[in-house]
Order: sequence, then structure tokens, then C-alpha cells
Amino acid sequence: MFLSKQDKTTSFFKGLFRELISGKLIVALFMGISSGLPLLITISLMQAWAKEANISLANIGLMSLIGLPYTLKFLWSPIFDRLTLPFLGRRRGWLLVSQVLLMLAIIGMGQCNPSGTDWDVQLFVMMGCLITFTSASQDIIIDAYRREDLSHKQLGLGSSYYTYGYRIGMLIVSGGGLILADLMAWKWVYLVMALCLIPGAITTLLCQEPPVTHKPPSSFRESVMEPFIDYFKKTDAWLILIFIILYKLGDNMAAALTTPFYLELGFSKTQIGAIVKLFGFWSTLIGAFVGGVIILKIGIQRSLLAFGVLQMVSTAGFAVLATMGPKEYFLAAVVSFENVSAGMGTSAFIAFMASLTNKKFTATQYALLTSLMGIPRVLASSMTGFMVENLGWFQFFLFCTLIAIPGLFLLKKFATWNHS
Repeated sequence: MFLSKQDKTTSFFKGLFRELISGKLIVALFMGISSGLPLLITISLMQAWAKEANISLANIGLMSLIGLPYTLKFLWSPIFDRLTLPFLGRRRGWLLVSQVLLMLAIIGMGQCNPSGTDWDVQLFVMMGCLITFTSASQDIIIDAYRREDLSHKQLGLGSSYYTYGYRIGMLIVSGGGLILADLMAWKWVYLVMALCLIPGAITTLLCQEPPVTHKPPSSFRESVMEPFIDYFKKTDAWLILIFIILYKLGDNMAAALTTPFYLELGFSKTQIGAIVKLFGFWSTLIGAFVGGVIILKIGIQRSLLAFGVLQMVSTAGFAVLATMGPKEYFLAAVVSFENVSAGMGTSAFIAFMASLTNKKFTATQYALLTSLMGIPRVLASSMTGFMVENLGWFQFFLFCTLIAIPGLFLLKKFATWNHS
């Protein structure tokens, strides 16, 4: 029996509503908050504190190297596939441990003094490294949990909910954290940020351990070697890895120094917190939701191409902003468009990487893919301070726009353009 076009549309939206209220997606939302919050503690907050302490722009750019654990996390990810702690299960046990250690590391960083001696600055950087290591470990487990907890059909919306949470976590730090920094000492700001991770820990305690559909690795070879052997059996495996590095290269490089950029243009920390973060937050939610729905309709790979083009155009907006000075209305417009496109692109990108993993080696394979995703944010971004000092802001953002093009061409080489 054939359904009319209206019946098909009604059926689609009924199914969409059922998916939207799924408890598994709510868990993905809260886990996203736990992932997004610590990321900007070592970017936005650390940059603002370092600039306030009169650390040079070049050295602030080099501090991006603190994020190396995000690009190397595949090295210790087999531990989380192989070993199970004696409480809460294979995923939730490790997740709770990483969350507790992360809160302690954030509180510890708040006790530092980057405007003091060389030793004080070194301690400041070391605490940043500890935060990124525990944060990267948490990300490994959350990614594995989400892949194992959600069905293949739920990956698009699950990625959108995770992106919602991720952006909420980023907003808490880069919006609320910067506003708080104008009102209280940095050590209290970091304490508040650490306490904001408590809802994520409660979610870990209350959610269910995902079902084990594949027997966990039982040997060193099976836990360390097999995940990589299994992945590289895929057609175009190397092209896909290169694409993952390139897809958000320009977007991540542009985002690396946005806080110093806004400050140098003449915006105050409160303006940045209120306009850039709070105003842009709603744009991200819209982008992530629309992205999830579009993925359901046209598939992951088509969505990656469309959203990648939008990301590239949004980066060009920062180049225009660099020529206009501190215009609040234009800042709001640029940030809104950038956040919509970033929300859409991230949803498709995360769903794409999840779809590539074998559930037997979820933690290790997903960690490999997301490690590559983090390379632009860490290694390429570490040179952005030198680039700005030599090129200026306009040419820098123009470069970030153009560098996104190779990734889009590479996608066209291996994509099958089906609806999977």
C-alpha cells in the first residue's frame, strides 16, 4: 500500500518527535556538556588570563600545544576497551574516575599565578596539560559510550544532542567564565567551572551501561593491534583519515585566537561573554538541530559537503569583521552565522566518524579518528599567533577560509553519496 506525500511527511515528523524525547539522547546531551566544558578552560579562559598576565601573543599561541593529548589519545585508548574497573561497568566506571580527576585538575589550575615567576608560568602550563589529559580520557569514554548506546539510525540526532551539550559546556566557560572573571579572582572562576562538571558525574551514576554486543578484547594484540588492522581494511581508509584532518582545519585555526582577536578589536570581556558566547549559543543550538534533521533526510556525506561550504563562508566573516572594528551588531551577525554553520558541520562530522567504528573496538577506533580531528586545533593552531603577527588579522582569516577547500574536494573523491 502506497502512502501519500502528506502521510509520509506526517510519519517522518512523528518518528522525529519520538526520537527527540529519547532518554538516550538526553544522556548524550549531558555527556556533551562534560566534554565541552574543559576544552575552553585551556583555550578561552587560559588565553584571557595569560593576556591579562602580559604573556606575549606568540606564547599564547604556543600554549595551544597543551591540547596535544587530544591528538594523541588513541595511544592510551586501548586501556578503556581492554580493562574494566570493579564498579559501574566498563564505560561508566572509567568515566566517573576521569570526571573526578578532571574536577581536581581544574581546581588546581585556579591556584596558579601566570603573572609570577618563570616557575609559576611553567606550573600554569603543566596544570593545563593535566586538564587536557584527563579531558581527553573522558572524551574517549564518552565517545565509546555514545556509539555503543545509540543505534545507527540515532547517530545523526545523537550527535546533534551531543553537540548541543558540547556547546553548552563551552558557553559555560567562555561566556559565563569570562563574565565571572570581571567580577572575581581567577581561582574562584576555576572553582565554579569545576563544580559545573558535577551534573555530568551524576549522569554517569544514573545512566545505564550500554549493552555489550561484541566480546571485549582479551589480549594485548586484540586490544592494541586489531582495532587499527580492522580500520585499515576499509576502502579509502587513508583518504578518510586525511579528510578528517582537513575538514575543519580552517574553522579550527580561525577559532584558536578569537578571544585575543575580540579583545584587540576593542571589545571588553563582558561584551565577549554576552555577545559572542550567549548570543552565539542559540545559533549553535539551531544549527545542531537543523543539521541533525538534514542528516536524517539527505544522509551524512551529502550533509558534510553542504555544511563544509557554510563553515568556509562563515570563516570569511571574521576577515570582514577585522576591517570594521568593534561593531557590536556585526559581531553578533558574524558569530551567529559561524555558530549555525559550526553546529551543523560538527553534527555531521561526529556522526560520520561514529559510523566508521567497529563496536568491538569503539574506544580505540573512535579515539584514532577524533585524535586526527584534533590535529588542526592543536598543532596548526599553535602557529596562529606567529601568523597573525606577520600577516595581520584580515589576511589570517582569509587564509583560514581558503585552507578549507582541499577537504571538500577530498570528500568528493571517496563519498558514495548515498543516504547512509
